[in-house]
Amino acid sequence: QVQLQESGPGLVNSSQTLSLTCTVSGDFITISSWYWNWLRQPPGKGLQWMGAIAYTGGAYYDPDLKSRTTISRDTSKNQFTLHLSSVTPEDTAVYYCARSFGLRRSSERSDYNWGQGTQVTVSS
Repeated sequence: QVQLQESGPGLVNSSQTLSLTCTVSGDFITISSWYWNWLRQPPGKGLQWMGAIAYTGGAYYDPDLKSRTTISRDTSKNQFTLHLSSVTPEDTAVYYCARSFGLRRSSERSDYNWGQGTQVTVSS
């Protein structure tokens, strides 16, 4: 059974880059046709799909976040990483990594296998 675990700082200053890593066990991030996603949920708001990296290494992003988002991977460690630049307090959220079969671009919980999530607060 796949397990995903987010790691990274819980507090980031405005204008800096937020970096979170997801470590995967029980599966390999290079196996067809799984996609490895980042989603977030700001306080009082719904889930937002941010982007994904495919088993091929190709990356896909939400258009509204594309200019600030990079998702990369380290296949030797079976990890993938989110970088979100120029953060503001509006980027404060619980961040989740998640697995989907195929590219979903969805905020539906049932479309994914989830990590437990990690709270990130951006200070002003």
